[in-house]
Amino acid sequence: MPEVKIDSKNLSQSTNVQQKKSSNVIATIAPIACILLGYIIWRFVIGNASNFSKPDLNGGFMPKHEGPIGDLPRMYLGGIIVPILIGCFLTVLTFVIERLLTVTKASGTGNISEFIRKVQFHLANKDVDKAIAECDKQKGAVGNVMKGGLHKYKEMITNSDLTTEQKILNIQKEVEEATTLELPMLEKNLVFLSTIASVATLLGLLGTVLGMIRSFAALGDSGGGEAAQKLSQGISEALYNTALGIGTSAISIIMYNIFTTKIDSITYGIDESGFTLTQSFASMYK
Repeated sequence: MPEVKIDSKNLSQSTNVQQKKSSNVIATIAPIACILLGYIIWRFVIGNASNFSKPDLNGGFMPKHEGPIGDLPRMYLGGIIVPILIGCFLTVLTFVIERLLTVTKASGTGNISEFIRKVQFHLANKDVDKAIAECDKQKGAVGNVMKGGLHKYKEMITNSDLTTEQKILNIQKEVEEATTLELPMLEKNLVFLSTIASVATLLGLLGTVLGMIRSFAALGDSGGGEAAQKLSQGISEALYNTALGIGTSAISIIMYNIFTTKIDSITYGIDESGFTLTQSFASMYK
């Protein structure tokens, strides 16, 4: 097989891919804001004095209300872990919405496989401009990668200074650069969902354990039927932590798997688009 000599000057030509400037402010602000909002909901909504028969009007940061009226106020008595769990749940909702918008936009319009077939058809007819027009219609990550590769593809057709192998390398390089700009945008912030999926359950168990400790401590200070009543009430309140933790974790796992599956589909489309361009060029412009 003949040795391919790569002209570094030609390979370092300016890329057609425009670098995306992105900030991740939401990743910094959202968790803190959600925890604070979780405390506000726990302290002033669920823990409103009107929800208890024996409210602690001078409790400050964590009033010791007694006699919850209804089921929801009982959650307040689950302790200080409850607002953290509410904050985790709100964080999950925030990043689910943020990822949903991002992944939906990256998916573009129409079916990815059908889009690639249309591009292949136009390339087979040597009509690169129509192939680029299809990318503009697709408006997704696959279309963006394909469009960057097609511009280089079109440029290489008229280039007489490079060998076919070198032209293909240039196209591959362009596709790779476009891919490195698209993929991080798809995977960004998924770490929050995967982390909360594990941490929420542990926080729920921690809150339950702390609640059980308080319940058994109260049991030791009383006796008779009152003791049994306080114990059952304390266990019920402590289990709210477990329910919140497991529920939040379940939603995180489900949504994380949905997003990763969708991202894998987009990634496969990107890989297929790069293969399509190189194979088409190799067969059409030997």
